[in-house]
Amino acid sequence: MSSDHTSARIEPWGDGDLPLLERLLADPAMMAHLGGPESPERIAKRQAEYRQLGSRQYRIVDTDTGEGAGWVGYWHREWQGGEVFEIGWSVAPECQGRGLARAGAALVIALARAEHEPRFLHAYPSVDNGPSNAICRRLGFELAGPVDLEYPPGTVMRCNDWRLDLAAAAAG
Repeated sequence: MSSDHTSARIEPWGDGDLPLLERLLADPAMMAHLGGPESPERIAKRQAEYRQLGSRQYRIVDTDTGEGAGWVGYWHREWQGGEVFEIGWSVAPECQGRGLARAGAALVIALARAEHEPRFLHAYPSVDNGPSNAICRRLGFELAGPVDLEYPPGTVMRCNDWRLDLAAAAAG
């Protein structure tokens, strides 16, 4: 696959990344599968949270251009009576289709795997989000099936529950 040759790196989210976050979260098309665009206040709050040391939130950098192309991150969440990691990502429209989200997610999976627990990493893309579901499949996640999740608060989303066993050997 040509996307296997995509050159991306991740960097901890920083002070100067607010414009990228605004491009990702304030755009109605980008947020179509996530309940619509976020308010400037919510985006500013996310920026403050993401830039904190140890947030596990990263800027995806297209190494061909050196530009920030998107965001990828992971965090703890309770799921079905236990603790898991959840992963999410977003790549700016002009950078999509080049494998940057998959490359960034693969780098973050390696970081989550190195933490040794929790054992499982989940992704919950909308059932209608074909590209994100394809990324999960290509990265070796197993589809557990559709679930209803509340996101944003007050809105129920139909999502696919994809699970990756972090204790298993990394996919080739």
